[in-house]
Amino acid sequence: MKLVILSCLMTLFMIGCVPEEQPQIIVRLLVDGSERVYQNAEPITVDQFLREVGIQLDTLDRVNPERWTQIFDQMVITVVRVTESESCEDEVLPFKRQTRLVEGLAPGEERIGQAGINGIERVCYRVIIENGIAKERIEISRVTVQSPQDEIIFAGPTTELEPVAITGTLAYISNNNAWIIRGSSTRKRPLTTSSDLDSRVFSLTQDGRRLLIARRLADDVNSFNQLWFIPDTITSTPEIIPLLPRDIRHADWIVGTDDQISYSTAEPQASPPGWRAFNDLWFMTINPITGEQIRVEEILPTNSGGLYGWWGTEYKWSHDGTQLAWIRADSIGLVDIANKRLGEPLVTYAVLNPLSDWSWRTTVSWSWDNQLILTTTHGLPIGNESPERSPVFDVTVVATDGSYRANIVSRAGVWSTPRFSPQINANAEFPKGYIAYLQARQWEENINGEYDLIVADRDGSNARIIFPPQGQVGMTAQQFAQDFVWSPDGLQIALIYLGNLWIVDVETGAQYQITQDGSASKPIWTQ
Repeated sequence: MKLVILSCLMTLFMIGCVPEEQPQIIVRLLVDGSERVYQNAEPITVDQFLREVGIQLDTLDRVNPERWTQIFDQMVITVVRVTESESCEDEVLPFKRQTRLVEGLAPGEERIGQAGINGIERVCYRVIIENGIAKERIEISRVTVQSPQDEIIFAGPTTELEPVAITGTLAYISNNNAWIIRGSSTRKRPLTTSSDLDSRVFSLTQDGRRLLIARRLADDVNSFNQLWFIPDTITSTPEIIPLLPRDIRHADWIVGTDDQISYSTAEPQASPPGWRAFNDLWFMTINPITGEQIRVEEILPTNSGGLYGWWGTEYKWSHDGTQLAWIRADSIGLVDIANKRLGEPLVTYAVLNPLSDWSWRTTVSWSWDNQLILTTTHGLPIGNESPERSPVFDVTVVATDGSYRANIVSRAGVWSTPRFSPQINANAEFPKGYIAYLQARQWEENINGEYDLIVADRDGSNARIIFPPQGQVGMTAQQFAQDFVWSPDGLQIALIYLGNLWIVDVETGAQYQITQDGSASKPIWTQ
């Protein structure tokens, strides 16, 4: 009986000690293109679960639901594999079409001046890939591999301009070609057609017969230009003859000669302005017919050129060809030709610091008796600015012997470019003359501002605006405003306005447009 009872007790004990079975958590996992089902007895986080089943996650992979979420029965966990790649494509940059008016073509006539070429732009994207499928492209860079080249169509002007009588010889540059006018504005014609003139050099002999030019050298990376000349501008088919000098910074005929040239040189460089001046000076004698070099003489050796000397020293001959002015960033003076050196400065002033990659040089105009020089000088500061940043520029006259100096126009502007007229009625009992200069409309904003052309008596009195007409936009340096010249008789002024050549009658104020192509510059007017 005791055994039976003990057996029963043991059976009951054993039944009571069997652990209760835990419910299983079913989890479905979608990863790497397949579905997997797992059972888990404990409610761990998604992150723990993925580690337990051996799923490795990369930095960009995305998990849904979030990794910190606790798993539950019948949960679906999705792992999206995310990668990134970079791809680049070339896109076409279409060229544009320009139409340019060109003097010399018949009205309405069109010619292709430059073929249009499409450019190439490389666009790079960051591509987001989810489970092997590209889902999103994000642009990360856009670089021009090849710039488009515009198609340029040359067209003959259709508007007829009023004919204007021309005294002497008027030459100018248009579309990088040399043009000349004699007798009437209707008789303008090109002297060159190569469209490669370097406007640093453009000089006529006093009789207007011979023209000195520089041409760019596209096929020579070691030089940027070469000196050329036209021995006869009167002939209908002028010959263009190369001279030996290259890399010319400045060149002129020595006044009164037709076979002697003064010039200075530079070396090309990649940084602005594209050259480094040597600030030297040479005299060269040539055969005026063939261009054969007869003699070369060094007047000034290579030198630093003073402040901002990399831009270069300018030179200007007197009307009789016996004196030569030099122009630097902070002073002007005369070249001592006999002793081959620079003379002492006649005028000094603070150099202009435009906080840019260009350097200002004033201009020099000789009086007809060669005793006075008219120029622009940098004035003193008006506030707390440094002398180099002063906005004041005055018109100044100075005697060539240094005995006299006076500011005759205050605050005219950096591009005032004052010029003496030729002597008018030279054979009369009381010959007369004027000065012309550009006056900034806002003197304190004169570097990029607009200007009016002023004519005044030689002492600066009786100043009056003669161009442009009232209410019209002013002249600007960017459109060659400072390129104005007196006629040989001192009765007219040729100027550049909005890219075109104009002539203004000084006494009557009558104004005549001479060109229409908008690309004129560098007028020269001789006998």
